[in-house]
Parts: sequence; C-alpha cells; structure tokens
Amino acid sequence: MSKNAIIMAAGMSTRFTPISLEVPKALLRVKGEVLIERQIEQLREAGVKEIVIVIGYMKEKFSYLQKKYGVVLVENPVYQTRNNHSTLYAAREYLGETFICSGDNYFVENVFLEKSSVSYYSAVFEEGDTKEWCLSVDCDGKIREVVIGGKDAWIMKGHAYFTKDFSEKFLPYLENAYMDMESKDKFWEDIYREHIDELDMYIHKYRSGIVEEFDCIEELREFDSWYRKNSGSKILQKLSKLLGSEEDELEKFQPMLKCGVLKGCIFQHRNQSYSFDFETECLKIREA
Repeated sequence: MSKNAIIMAAGMSTRFTPISLEVPKALLRVKGEVLIERQIEQLREAGVKEIVIVIGYMKEKFSYLQKKYGVVLVENPVYQTRNNHSTLYAAREYLGETFICSGDNYFVENVFLEKSSVSYYSAVFEEGDTKEWCLSVDCDGKIREVVIGGKDAWIMKGHAYFTKDFSEKFLPYLENAYMDMESKDKFWEDIYREHIDELDMYIHKYRSGIVEEFDCIEELREFDSWYRKNSGSKILQKLSKLLGSEEDELEKFQPMLKCGVLKGCIFQHRNQSYSFDFETECLKIREA
C-alpha cells in the first residue's frame, strides 16, 4: 500500500483572530509561501501522490488546490460544532498508511522524507512549565501516557503517521466517538489516549526549530517579521489607524464569541484592553 496524507484544514482557528476571519490559517503566506502549499509540495517531494485535504471553514478558498496540485477535497459539514475528530472522520475512507497533518504547520525541513515502519507522533522538547500534551515513553520509544500539562517534557507538535494496522484498529474507535454526541469536543488524540494500550504509537523526536506551529499572532510575528508591521489584514490595519499605532503594538488577541459564533475580538494596546465588534466595527475600551 502506498502512503497517502490527510491534511486537516476545516477549523476556524478562532485563536488566530482577527486574521483568521479574513483568510483560513492554512492559506496564510509565511516567509513567502502559503502554509498548506508548502506542505503539499513537501509531501509530493517525498513521493506521496494521494493528498486529501479536509475543508470546512471558508471551504471555497481551497478549491484552487484541486487544479494546482490534483489534491482530493473532502468537506467536514460539522466543523463548527465538533472538534477535529470529525475532520478525521470525514476522511476515514482514506486512512491506511497515512500522514496526519494540520494545514497550518510549517516544517523547516521535509519531515516526510523519513521512512518509518511504526506509527508515530512528532514531538519536540519544551523546557519549563507547559500546557501542551506531554508524552511519557518506554525504553523503546513507545508512547505509554499522554498528559496535558507538565514540565521539561517532550510534547506533541506537528504531524503523525498511521500504519495500516494502526488505522484499522483506530477506525472503530473514531466511528464510535463520532456517533456519540458527548464526544463532540474531543480531539482525535483524545480518542487515541483513551485506547493507548491497544494502539501502538511511538515518539518521533525533532530538534528545536524544525516543526513550527503558530497558536497566536505573536508567535507568527516572531517567526516571520513581515507580520509585525503589515500583516495584510484589513481589520488590523483599521485598528492600527484608529489607535494611531503600528500593528505589532496590538497584541494578546482573544476571540469574542456569542453562542459559539465569532463576533469580534479582545486585545491589548499599550497595556489597555479593548474590544472590537466585527459587524458594527465598534471599538471600545474595556474596564479593568
């Protein structure tokens, strides 16, 4: 069986507001390349012919990828109400010897060129306290426990790889979780954690600086200085103009949700907290 890849790109990335309101995070241009295009090209270089992209939020913006790269587009119709296990479920028929990727990852080196006979999850070492998913492994590198939060730990970061055997064992658990509405908030990694004794997966360690994830605008600005002054976001440009400042003085953005719908954002500017309503374009000072 030939390797294939599933790239998850259905989510709204609300933590990346307000930029994600204008463009899906996977389609951001970072250091001159569109994030998801860079991944597709790295997968192609590694000989992966079948690439499945699961879309949802702003799905129409991904349609050009079919013509440009010949990828398969699969829609996740419930991306707004369920977590990323539903994205993997939407592409379940493609699970086999499969790379599981997130559309917003940036790999400095082509991580898909490496060969593996076992299932794995990529990991990097994080010093100090962390709120990330931390791995405990045995002497052979098999993952024995995954806990959220820790200190001086190897954390899940980047892609995973499923062998055919792993996919066959994982699929029934995925299907059961999808049918259970109480599981709607679960990541696919939660499902793996619940059945870790039956699902053999190993750690794949990477040195710092190879696997990049951008959970907030500040992290992206740190990696790509272009975003410090001119992100291309009309909303950030408007806020900068209203406040008479540079874009990089706007920080600590948080989504402002109403009944699960993104309505605006909360942010800080020169130690003052503000709220901004996307629909009314009303900017307000928030009281301490």
